[in-house]
Amino acid sequence: MTRLFDLAGHGTTVRTEVRAGIATFLTMAYIIVVNPAILEAAGLPRDASVTATILAAAAGTLLMGLHARRPFAIAPYMGENAFIAFTVVQGMHIPWPVALGAIFLAGVLFTVLTLFRVRGWLANALPAALKQAITVGIGLFLTFIGLNQVGIVALGVPGAPVALGNLAAPATLVGIAGFLLTAWLLARGVTGALILGILATTLLAVLAGVTPLPTAVVSAPPSLAPVLGKLDIAGALSWQALPVVVIVFVMAFVDTVGTLLGLSARAGLLDADGNLPRIERPMLADALVNIIAPVLGTTTCGAFVESAVGIEEGGRTGLTAVVVALLFLAALVLSPILTAIPPQATGIALVALGALMIRPIGQLDRHDLAEWIPAFATITLTIFTFNIGVGMTAGLLLHPVLKVLLGRGREVPLPLWLLAAMSLAFFLVYPYH
Repeated sequence: MTRLFDLAGHGTTVRTEVRAGIATFLTMAYIIVVNPAILEAAGLPRDASVTATILAAAAGTLLMGLHARRPFAIAPYMGENAFIAFTVVQGMHIPWPVALGAIFLAGVLFTVLTLFRVRGWLANALPAALKQAITVGIGLFLTFIGLNQVGIVALGVPGAPVALGNLAAPATLVGIAGFLLTAWLLARGVTGALILGILATTLLAVLAGVTPLPTAVVSAPPSLAPVLGKLDIAGALSWQALPVVVIVFVMAFVDTVGTLLGLSARAGLLDADGNLPRIERPMLADALVNIIAPVLGTTTCGAFVESAVGIEEGGRTGLTAVVVALLFLAALVLSPILTAIPPQATGIALVALGALMIRPIGQLDRHDLAEWIPAFATITLTIFTFNIGVGMTAGLLLHPVLKVLLGRGREVPLPLWLLAAMSLAFFLVYPYH
């Protein structure tokens, strides 16, 4: 195992990788419950979606671990699942089997472009400022999710989209106490600080009566039959559904590139030019799972930003991902225990992680506004639209436009123009409501 994943070459150990895998899984296990709940709004049976979500995450993460050998976990994307449920199915009145067919076609396109190394060529053309901005944007994105889970930030009203949560609520107080403990552990340099924070906060939540103890240890997984192989590829080739294929492709492409680069920066896996060596390998894992996922009966998958938690715990190789995949498979029967972990416990880990991930903002060139403003747009729109893809496409479009307006068009390479064209297509066909 040490040779397979080159643990020594990455300065890590089996114990560290296993701990990192556990931390990543605990932080992203919410997807097992949340994804089926969102897809139920599209008409997919919730119970079957639970099994589909778990199997898709396990398959994609195992591919990432064994083929790409990177410490990134894969699961159905938050945001893309809501887009399918509320915009495509409810808003555009496209049946969910057709939506799954569109995801399948996008996955095939991903795979072809990855095999021909086009996706890696495009990804490596990203300016350094946008790569740094993506990391910062993801950090703040995770922070917002975490603050909401803890209860410190609440959804507001149309005039004020967010508001201060109820700091007197027992659940919020548990989260605040858990965050202080986690921050203290991080500041002391304690190994396993994030996972210790998650476990301690869960225990505190149980003792405070915020979350109940599980009533069982194991349960049988729901049948996959209602969604397995129900995708409608022919329907996805209709004129009505083709915009969905385009949007899914662009959203997943920019989300994956942004997440891979952001996570790799945090893990110290980027080269001197800020590129991820052999980026085609993790991209191929991402592409293949988007062929597998719709067949299983779930939506677009990709590298999860919560993988940063495991990276912070020291995960550097594919062994971390393999551990996550095995834990997802175990979740098929251990769901009662997983549901006992309250959102406050995972939320405090995300907030702490966000604090660590925004450090690259100091590396941005604040004097060259042609670099600074696209980076600013990437960061702010990632947070304020609650969509990594929107933030990244805005930056990709704004960067070459500003360069041309300033008479510096020669600084824009061909791949970046292609990314800008994809970003423009994204905004042109996006179904605004």
